[in-house]
Amino acid sequence: MRKVIIIPARYGSTRFPGKPLALLWNKPIIQHVYEKAIASGIKEVCVATDDERIFKTVENFGGKALYTSKDHTCGTERVAEASNILSLHEKDIIINLQGDQPLFPPEYFSLLIKPLLFSNQISMATLATPITSLKDLENPNKVKVVLDKEGNALYFSRAPIPYFRPPGKEPVYLKHIGVYAYRKGFLDKFIKLPHGDLEQAEKLEQLRALEYGYKIAVTIVPQDIPEVDTPEDLEYIKNLKRSQI
Repeated sequence: MRKVIIIPARYGSTRFPGKPLALLWNKPIIQHVYEKAIASGIKEVCVATDDERIFKTVENFGGKALYTSKDHTCGTERVAEASNILSLHEKDIIINLQGDQPLFPPEYFSLLIKPLLFSNQISMATLATPITSLKDLENPNKVKVVLDKEGNALYFSRAPIPYFRPPGKEPVYLKHIGVYAYRKGFLDKFIKLPHGDLEQAEKLEQLRALEYGYKIAVTIVPQDIPEVDTPEDLEYIKNLKRSQI
């Protein structure tokens, strides 16, 4: 069974064009992401892109890149195409690592894939972390998730969930971290499913899996991971101490 980290990367981000190539501490963001993936110990890592500039940048720092179609509407479709180019088997495990997570802790990769290694009933796995601020709880860009007793996702939402009605013990709110692991066989099924009603309402692709009855295992990790969605996010990360990386 192969384990592969695939990093989808495109140049034309609406909120931050050219984001993968923006410099962070004298390296492009995509290089930071790639190096975090390599540090996980997983031997196969590649960037899937439709852009020559990104492709050449990855090759120049010694990474592996694959050309994928310009017609994909999301990173998951790009990852699926890359998995076919790599001739992955249906039981192989794919990690879809977003190209805007230059601070992703390498030790989180083993935590992410652990549920898939221990159960064939799990189709997909992801991460979450406790929310510690009201600002994040109320921010629709910070996706929340609620779990069942076995640690599987019940629902993802941009709204604060679950609703807390006193008295009683206030719940622990969880922020979803947008990284995924799945077997190749499930990924092939997933991209062929029609978009779900909840998925389209919340604009959250992972809800498609839940709507069609597939389980998503969620591992809770202690530390949130800053992402680069906008130039302002990049400036925030630049101001972090290098010791935090």
